[in-house]
Amino acid sequence: MVIIYLVLLIIMLVGVAGAVIPGLPGSSLILTAILIWGFIHGFSGMGFALGVAIIVLFLSILIDFLATYWGAKQSGASQWGQIGCLVGFLLGFFGLLPALPFGGPLVGMLIGPFLGAIVGELLYRKDLKFARRFKVSLKAGIGIVVGTIVGNIIQGILAIATVIVFVVTTWPPNG
Repeated sequence: MVIIYLVLLIIMLVGVAGAVIPGLPGSSLILTAILIWGFIHGFSGMGFALGVAIIVLFLSILIDFLATYWGAKQSGASQWGQIGCLVGFLLGFFGLLPALPFGGPLVGMLIGPFLGAIVGELLYRKDLKFARRFKVSLKAGIGIVVGTIVGNIIQGILAIATVIVFVVTTWPPNG
């Protein structure tokens, strides 16, 4: 049983990384590992850890939305910038951005939203002269990315807290 417990903890740590790194499963992976442990032990004494994991999963989804929205709002981004951010993320995720000399899709998922937001804002703000339009677009791109990074950090903290709650409520892993 201890080996299964340790394997599930490793899966949860991958989930913690996924809460911070775009494109990797995060809170859902942690919840899945907790559910597996619950099935093995008949959910005995698992109520609190399971409840925390479910709440964190829903909070993570909400934080994703709110952090990006907050970053966009703080920087004055339009819906075009937000749509560009999403398109850039998808292009980066699937490796469809021009080849970078390092990082591959992971770097693409970080650079894609930034570039997408800038392009979206450039298309939306046609009424401004190019220098002003570029400055506003750059600000929107930075704001959206900063909001996303802040959201990922918060999700990482929540994921770590979930794993800690699981360990505290289930240790030692008796067979």
